[in-house]
Amino acid sequence: MNIQGQKKQRLSVFEHETLKVGEKGFTHTLLKVLQSFYGDKGTPYYSLIHNGVKFSDYVGVLQIRNVTIEVLPKIDKMDTDESKWQGVLISMLKQASILKVKSSSSTNLKLKSNSILELYFELFINECEYLLHRGLIKQYRKAEGNLHALKGSLIFSKHLVHNLAHQESFYTRHTTYDYLNTYNKILYKTLYILRSVNTSSSLQSRINRLILIFPELLPLEVNENTFQRLYYNRKTESYKSAIDIARLILLNYHPDIVRGQNHVLALMFSMNRLWEVWVLRILRRELHPKGFVVESQISEKFWDSKYHNSKYLKPDLIITGPKGERTIIDTKWKAPAYGQPSDNDLRQIFAYLIQFKSAQGILLYPGTEFYLIEGKYVTSEGTCNMLHVPVVKQDLLDYSSMVNCILKLNTN
Repeated sequence: MNIQGQKKQRLSVFEHETLKVGEKGFTHTLLKVLQSFYGDKGTPYYSLIHNGVKFSDYVGVLQIRNVTIEVLPKIDKMDTDESKWQGVLISMLKQASILKVKSSSSTNLKLKSNSILELYFELFINECEYLLHRGLIKQYRKAEGNLHALKGSLIFSKHLVHNLAHQESFYTRHTTYDYLNTYNKILYKTLYILRSVNTSSSLQSRINRLILIFPELLPLEVNENTFQRLYYNRKTESYKSAIDIARLILLNYHPDIVRGQNHVLALMFSMNRLWEVWVLRILRRELHPKGFVVESQISEKFWDSKYHNSKYLKPDLIITGPKGERTIIDTKWKAPAYGQPSDNDLRQIFAYLIQFKSAQGILLYPGTEFYLIEGKYVTSEGTCNMLHVPVVKQDLLDYSSMVNCILKLNTN
């Protein structure tokens, strides 16, 4: 269903907040759609409460017809500046390479950040326009059908059925070279979905134009395996950014197969995971020139048994200094209650230090100001410090305090 012409609406909330019918334009109709989307299996994005929903630690957007529900991160409970936190989230997605902006896409961005969803849409449109300008790729594929010249191998049984009265044709199995490949089909399918869910009039004409220019392609059923089977080489590398956005849209689009009206597009990101990836990208970029190696999700076996599966330890980040010294970092998006680290977090860092032969562990939290709480394990030489770093400065995402403090801790 095309939703152009309907008045678009955007509701903004923060992570862990509740949204009830009657608040911010949230209606019974929207609640019923979210209840249906939740279903029997549930969703990690929110939980159902009486007459509303309670959002979790996932941020991003949920779109239902012409309504976009934007869920934003927040560090300071008192700071409810929605435009500020929308900008922080977009910056974090970009710097974590989850929102990949190439020069070919970003030079003509005209959208004024109406929503994260529309930003993704425009990036995808820009990528498609760029690919069409370059020329879509062709690939060889197996095909069969009637031809006016004998090409490939004749399928005699089908030739008799189809061409008994048409002796000028040949039914063959042959190889053809055309645009009917998975890469182009994925883009084509995504454009059709965008045409039905996009609420921006400034983007709609560009979407329609792309659909007209694209070669007509057969429908494609898409799942995770579709994208895993793709490979990129010199010829297809230019498609990667567009395919990455298409994957995000197609795998998170949930059509309403009953009424055909209340489709849900959910582009949601775990804030814990986003914080971890953002810290990793920033530290790698800033510390590598200084001789440090920053690694993520390094797994080592710590328990083995011939009767059960082996057990592994996998810290979030390991920083190895120029002299081989190691620091273990466990990223935490939300600060603990009353400023006290949990027993489980302390035990986990203690195990990491032993397994990875490190003397320093850090529990890393975002905050509104910098402060360091030092702590050590009484039975070993290991330390576990709680580090709170400000990540917003003058309403912009900032990483300088975090980098400087971690660098200082690693050079003491």
